[in-house]
This record gives sequence, C-alpha cells and structure tokens, in this order.
Amino acid sequence: MKRRIVKIDRDKCNGCGACAEACHEGAIGMVDGKAQLLRDDYCDGLGDCLPACPAGAISFEEREAADYDRAAVEKNMAARKAAAPVHHGCPGSAPKVMAQTAEKEESAGTVKSRLNQWPCQIKLVPVNAAFFDGAKLLIAADCTAYAYGDFHREFMEGRITLVGCPKLDAVNYADKLTQIFANNDIQDILLTRMEVPCCGGMEFAVKKAIEASGKDIPLKVVTIGVEGNILS
Repeated sequence: MKRRIVKIDRDKCNGCGACAEACHEGAIGMVDGKAQLLRDDYCDGLGDCLPACPAGAISFEEREAADYDRAAVEKNMAARKAAAPVHHGCPGSAPKVMAQTAEKEESAGTVKSRLNQWPCQIKLVPVNAAFFDGAKLLIAADCTAYAYGDFHREFMEGRITLVGCPKLDAVNYADKLTQIFANNDIQDILLTRMEVPCCGGMEFAVKKAIEASGKDIPLKVVTIGVEGNILS
C-alpha cells in the first residue's frame, strides 16, 4: 500500500545516531556510520525522529511500503529490552552516567567536574535516556559556562546538564525538549542564558516546551552578563 513513511538522506546524515535513539519503534539503525530505515513495517510515520536530527537529513515521503506492524514492533522492542543495552549511534554520543566519587574531589590546584552525564548537547541527547528519570535539569546556553567563572559548582551540581546555542544550532529545541519533558519525570528546570537578545530564543524554547508537554514543571531563569556577572 502507499503510505507516509520516513525518508533519510544519507548524504546529509552526520552519523550522530540521535534519530536511532529517538525512534521508539526501532525502525532506524546505524549502518556503516549512517542512519538507515531498517524495516518499513516498523515505521509508524509519526516522525519522533525528525526533531532529533540536527542535520535535517530526515523527512517524510509517500510511497509503496508495508503496513505498520505493531505486533512485530512490540516483539522487536521486547527482545531489545531483554538484551544488554546497546548504543546504535555515534560512539561519542553513547549515554553515560558519570561516577562522582570521593577520588574526584577537589585538591590543590584542581577543580572537580560537576558534569553528571554524557552526552550533554541538546541535539545529541536521547529523549528517553535513563538519566532523565527523576532528574533536576540545567539547560544552559553555551556561552554561560564560559562567561561565569564558577559555573560548575554553582549551577551543575546535582543536575543533568543540557547545553546548546539557539542562534548557531540548526535544530528546533522546543520540539526536542517537549519530548524530554513529556516522556520523563523531570523535577525542575534551571535555565542559564546570556543577556544578549539572541539568547532569548533558549528561554522561549524551554517555556514553549514546558507548555507543550502538558506538565507543570518549575522553571528558574538565571541571566548572566557578558562580563560574567549574574544580572537576575
């Protein structure tokens, strides 16, 4: 039958694997370092993978394709869940929780990292990563970590950190964040942004995503000046 189905442009694909992580049906996998639709009958045509793609490599097309097979999808996903967790995307974006042990405490001349998970880029992080469960989020505009000297200790401690730049990243943060908020138990959100006008895009995306998720998630916004001072 002819139906709506995902199309992947392998020339545009950068191999990040974000779409494979975002696909709840297991329809997309990584083949030779590129995303590929593995089976037509696994794709429901709803496109959860679209907002996850930072390269704009995913679109829809109308073509002859096998019917969506929910039973086959459920069987496949159950088998994957029972197996040892496997990351199908870029090795550098495999989800990982950091071990914050006593050995990493600060000593003279060193500062301990407060990063609690990997990846931390909004456009790379899987929307269903286990570290989101019950998490307190820090969503940070890229420049804030460079502008504010004590950023790790003051803002990142005890939080899952997501970073990005609304001006430079060609991705719709609101869509990706909506999925994260809607599909996980997020406790609260701390947003750090710069005073510059373009950084307002980050605040807008976070507020829009909270509203679209249908959840009442507490949000605190901290604005940092270009000279490294906290303005509000």
